[in-house]
Amino acid sequence: MDDPMTELLMAALRGVADPASGADIVAAGLVDGLQHRDGLVQASLRAERAQAAAMEPVRAAAQAALAAVRGVRNASVVLTAHRPATPAPAPAPAAHGHAERPQLLAQVRHVLAVASGKGGVGKSTTAVNLAVCLAQRGLKVGLLDADVFGPSLPTMLGLDRKPEVRDGQMIPLSAWGISAMSIGFLVSADQAMIWRGPMVMGALEQLMGQVAWGPLDVLVVDMPPGTGDAQLTMAQRVSLAGAVIVSTPQDLALADARRGVAMFEKTRVPVLGLVENMSLFICPNCGHESHVFGHGGAKAEAARLGIEFLGEVPLLMDIRTHSDAGTPISAAEPDSAAARAYAAIAARVADKLAAGAAPRGPTIRVS
Repeated sequence: MDDPMTELLMAALRGVADPASGADIVAAGLVDGLQHRDGLVQASLRAERAQAAAMEPVRAAAQAALAAVRGVRNASVVLTAHRPATPAPAPAPAAHGHAERPQLLAQVRHVLAVASGKGGVGKSTTAVNLAVCLAQRGLKVGLLDADVFGPSLPTMLGLDRKPEVRDGQMIPLSAWGISAMSIGFLVSADQAMIWRGPMVMGALEQLMGQVAWGPLDVLVVDMPPGTGDAQLTMAQRVSLAGAVIVSTPQDLALADARRGVAMFEKTRVPVLGLVENMSLFICPNCGHESHVFGHGGAKAEAARLGIEFLGEVPLLMDIRTHSDAGTPISAAEPDSAAARAYAAIAARVADKLAAGAAPRGPTIRVS
C-alpha cells in the first residue's frame, strides 16, 4: 500500500460486496483506481455499460464506505465503462508515393482537443475539470498535456512523481478518476524546454504513441495556445473527434479564439463549441456580480461563427485555489457553481461525441 490512509480506504472498500461473485469488490478486481488528497477521495469501479444500473447500489455503498473513513471530507465513486478496443482506421492512400505513418491512439474512441488562440484564458483549468466531469459520468477518460513548454497538469492534478515504464511503455498516472500524462512528469519543474519545432512534435508523438493509454472512451488533450506545431501534429497523427475552444469575453481574446476555430476548420476537425471562461466575477462576501472582462462576448461570437455556445464559467477564487492545490474543483466541490458549470459543459460535449457531431476529415499533409 502507498500509505496508511490508502490502507484504511482499501479496507473500507473490502466491506462492500460484489453481488455477482459474492466476494468483496477489491478481491473481485472491481476497484479500477483510488486517489486521495487532503481529505478528498476519488475512486472508480469497473463496470460494463450494460451493468451500470445494477452496479449503482454497489457504487453508492462504496462511496458511503469511503466517506465514513476518519479524515475523509468528501468521497466520490464513479463507474468506469470498459469497451473493447476500437480497430485502427484503414490508412489513407499515400501522397507522392510516400508511405503514411499509422495513426496514433487507435484504442481511443474519441480524442477531444481543448484549445485556445492565446494563453491565460483558463484553457488548462477547463480541460482538467472537463476530463474530471466526463469521468464522473461513467466514462473511461484520459488527459494528455500537449503543452511541452508550459505543462500544468502536474500542479493541477497534484502529481509529482515519474510514471512507471513497462515493456517500453509509460504507464499514465491516475488522479481524480482519470489517467494522465504530461512532459511535466518527466522533467523537473524548473527545467526550461528550449526546443525547436521538430523536437516538440517528436515529444508529443511520444506522449501519444509510447504511453500505455489502453482503451479509453475519451482522451482530453490540453493543447498549447496558438496554432503551431503541436496543433498540426495532432491533426496529422490523430483522428480528432472534435475541439472545444476556450475564450474569455473580451474582444482581444475572442480574436484569437476566432483564429483557433479557423485553424481547426482548415484541418477538417469539427469544432464542438465555444466556452466563455471568467465570464463574470461573483463577490464571495456579498454575491455581487461584476463583468470584469465584459460578458456574453463568447456567446455572440459563437453565434457569428455558426458554432455552439457550450456555456460560461464564472471567475471564482475557489477555482484557482483548488487548481493550485492539485484538487480540481469538480472533484473537490461537486455542488459548487463552478463545478455545476463544468458538469453542464461536459454533459453537452459527451452528447455531441456520442452522436458524432460532425464527420471527421481525412488526415492532412503539411509540408
